[in-house]
Amino acid sequence: MVQRQKLTRRELLRSSAVTAGALVLGGAAVPLAEARGSDTIRVGVVGCGGRGSGAVHDCVKSSPGVRIVALADTFGDRLTSLKNEFKVHNNRCFVGLDAYKELMALDDVNLVILGTPPGFRPIQLAEAIKQGKNVFMEKPVAVCPAGIKMVIEASNKATEKGLAIVAGTQRRHEPKYVETMKRIHDGAIGEIVSAQCYWNQGALWVDRAKTNWDNYKSGKWSDVEWQIRNWLFIKWLSGDHICEQHVHNIDVINWAFDALPEQVHGLGGRQDRTGPQYGNIFDHFGVEFFYPDDVRTISTCRQIPDTTNRVSERVAGTKGVSNCAGSIEGENPWRYEGPNPNPYEVEHTDLIKSIRSGNPLNEGQRIAESTLCAIMGRESAYSRRQFNRSWFMSKCTLNLLPPDDLKLSDSKRLDPFPVPGVYQLPGLVQSRKRRRG
Repeated sequence: MVQRQKLTRRELLRSSAVTAGALVLGGAAVPLAEARGSDTIRVGVVGCGGRGSGAVHDCVKSSPGVRIVALADTFGDRLTSLKNEFKVHNNRCFVGLDAYKELMALDDVNLVILGTPPGFRPIQLAEAIKQGKNVFMEKPVAVCPAGIKMVIEASNKATEKGLAIVAGTQRRHEPKYVETMKRIHDGAIGEIVSAQCYWNQGALWVDRAKTNWDNYKSGKWSDVEWQIRNWLFIKWLSGDHICEQHVHNIDVINWAFDALPEQVHGLGGRQDRTGPQYGNIFDHFGVEFFYPDDVRTISTCRQIPDTTNRVSERVAGTKGVSNCAGSIEGENPWRYEGPNPNPYEVEHTDLIKSIRSGNPLNEGQRIAESTLCAIMGRESAYSRRQFNRSWFMSKCTLNLLPPDDLKLSDSKRLDPFPVPGVYQLPGLVQSRKRRRG
C-alpha cells in the first residue's frame, strides 16, 4: 500500500487558468460578460445558519454591486434573519432538503454561496456548476473519497464552463500568508525538512448539543433532523473536526510543500465528549503525514475544555523556520509589515473581481485535495492503520454521500462511534477476504 507519488502543484494551478467563454444559464448560452465590469453580482445563499450568514456579510462587504436575491435552507427558521435583513421576497426563499435545486434554477442568480453542512457540499456544488453558477463554498468540501471525486469532477466542469469556485480557506487570500509563502517557495528557509500544524482548542457547541439532544429524545425531531441540526458531531455531515476545522492548517502545510502527503499514520480518540448527544466523532487527533522525500509533518487537533489553545503552522528548513504567517527566522530573517485586511472579506473580493474580469478563479481541486488529506487523517486514526494516498483514492470504498431520496422525516441509524482496532477501513477488509479466498 506504499507508493511514491509526487505532485507539482504550481503546474497544476497554472494549467487551471482559463479564458473567458460562455456559460449555460437556464438552458441558454449566456456570455460571461453578464457578470463583468460593474454589473450586479446577484447572490443566492444555500445554508443560512451561522456559517452561511457569516459568508453573506463578508461577501456584501467585500465589493460594491452585490445583492442577496435568494435564500435556501433545510429549515424555515434558519431563513428569517437574512430574509428580513436583505428584504428577500417570500417567493425567492426555499425550504427543504431539495431547496438548493429551486434556488439554483433561478436564471438571475450568478453566484451561489454554499454554507450547508459539508456532507451535502459535493452534490450541491455539482448542481451549481450544472446550472452555470459561480460558487463560494465553505470548507471542507466533502467528508469521504466519493465526495472528493465528485468535487474534483465538478471543478473540472467549472473550468470548461468558465465558472469561478473559491473556497473558505481564507489564509490563501491573506497577505501575510501569501507573502510568506512566496519567500518559502523562493528558498528563504531552504529545503523543508519538517513541519507541524495545530488546531487545538476548548469545547465547542456543548450547550447546543444538549438542547438538540433534548429535542430529539422528546420526539420533536426525527433521526435525520437531529443529525442535521447537530451536524458538527455527526461524521457523515461534518467529516469530524479534523476535516471541519483542521483542514485550514493542513491546507497551509500542503501550500508550503507545494505537494500532497503520500502516506498517513494517525491516532485519536473520544475522551471528553462521550455522551450520545455528541454523535459519533472523536475529540482529539494526532496524525503524521509523509510528504515526498519522506519529510514528516505532525498534525494535531483537539476540542477538549480547560486545555491549552494552539491554532498555527510551522515549517522548518535547512536555512531557517517560518510560522507561514508573516515571519521567517534563520539565514534570511524577515517579518511582514504590510497591510493585512480581513481575509474573510478578501476571499470574496478576489472571487468577485475574477468573475467580473473574465478570469475566474477555480480553487475547487486544491481544496478537494486538502480535504482529502484531512479525511485520510481521520480514517487512519479511526482504524490505526497507515496507508498510502493513491490506495485510499483508488481502493477505499467509503461513501458517506446522502441518498438522493433522503427525507427530513426519515429514520436513519447513526453509525457507531469508531473504536480503534475494531473499525476497519472500507475496501481494506474486502481485499483481505479476496486474498484469503
